[in-house]
Amino acid sequence: MSTFSPTAVALLGLAAWMLVLLFVMVNQRGLLVLSGKMRVNAFAPDGSNTPEGFGRRLVRAHANCVENLPLLFAVLLYALATGNTAITDGLAVLLLAARVFQSVMHLISTSPIFVWLRFAGFMVQLMIVAWWLLRLAGLVT
Repeated sequence: MSTFSPTAVALLGLAAWMLVLLFVMVNQRGLLVLSGKMRVNAFAPDGSNTPEGFGRRLVRAHANCVENLPLLFAVLLYALATGNTAITDGLAVLLLAARVFQSVMHLISTSPIFVWLRFAGFMVQLMIVAWWLLRLAGLVT
């Protein structure tokens, strides 16, 4: 069995988290179809006609992961490809945890406290990636 660096764990963890959200969405949509609440061909590509509540939050949480994936993947893959995981390893698992935290807060509620918590998780990710970019570019040590 091979050992993964924290950077590789974060990269694969981000992909796995998106897969978990997709499986939950497929199950939720399947239940809507099987219960007769929606036709199998009635789902809007952007999820806008998903019933209010958890389903709509789920669609948005998944979309948010997709929107941020290129940035996160680019930096993690760059570190792996160039052998610079010493820069990313220290905060990689925190980045993954912040992404999962943000999504879970999104799934729970859109009340102000959960929006603030979601924002906090997002800001942690942005600060980590900004720090990594500065270090990878050699602008700070």
